[in-house]
Amino acid sequence: MTFDVDPSAGMLAGDGGPRPIPEHRAISGLVVEVATGGFVGAVVSCTARHVVLRDRRGRERRFSNTPGSFIVDDARVTLIAEPAQRRSSEAMVTNSGSVAAPTPARVARASRILVEGRHDAELVEQVWGDDLRVEGVVVEPLHGADDLAGVVRDFGPSPGRRLGVLLDHLVTGTKESHIARAAAHPHVLVAGHPYVDIWAAVLPAAVGIDAWPDIPRGQEWKTGIADHLGAADVHEAWRRIRGSVRTWRDLERDLIRSVELLIDFVTAE
Repeated sequence: MTFDVDPSAGMLAGDGGPRPIPEHRAISGLVVEVATGGFVGAVVSCTARHVVLRDRRGRERRFSNTPGSFIVDDARVTLIAEPAQRRSSEAMVTNSGSVAAPTPARVARASRILVEGRHDAELVEQVWGDDLRVEGVVVEPLHGADDLAGVVRDFGPSPGRRLGVLLDHLVTGTKESHIARAAAHPHVLVAGHPYVDIWAAVLPAAVGIDAWPDIPRGQEWKTGIADHLGAADVHEAWRRIRGSVRTWRDLERDLIRSVELLIDFVTAE
């Protein structure tokens, strides 16, 4: 059971506790509304991570399956897969947790997702590669985001040519937050995670450590991490970190949420 907080009732609702969000089985064909955005469609498939809906025009869209993100009979619910769906989808699930599509890769869209560097691109491909090929989304490294505003200007975003950008260390007051504001555009979405580098968006337990260490000022962060892991150099450290990631379950939720948002943004019709 999940819980919802009613903003009109202050921090807590009802008799002093959070209001439970009911679970609703996502029976194929069930008509639901997406709580944010108003998309209405019938359930095509459902997993613990994603729900695919088809609207009355036959358009299909995939949404993250988070508690209370769908509306059935005027009430927010948490959609759960039918047992039969769970069993069939578990054998056909991608590293990102979505149902593996039987369709071939789509021709690349004009829209793009930009990430800061090669390691970011490799990790996104490792987890979301199947989804990106089906959606026709190309991920490109920026090799540094300092001139993101210029990159956006040169790209020329438009309704059919959207740009998603994934930034490291996107925290209020940081250089990255100023870079994001300078690149603001109606057809650009900048999302990110709070970690100094995408390496730290990998769960420490997946790498076999208790926590990511604090690296002293003056020492290059990745070199410090390599030393902590006992790796010969940064390249060996990255191979070990990347090799520890099997699925989305090995990543921090901040990174998962941001990548999902960017994929939804650049694939929106």
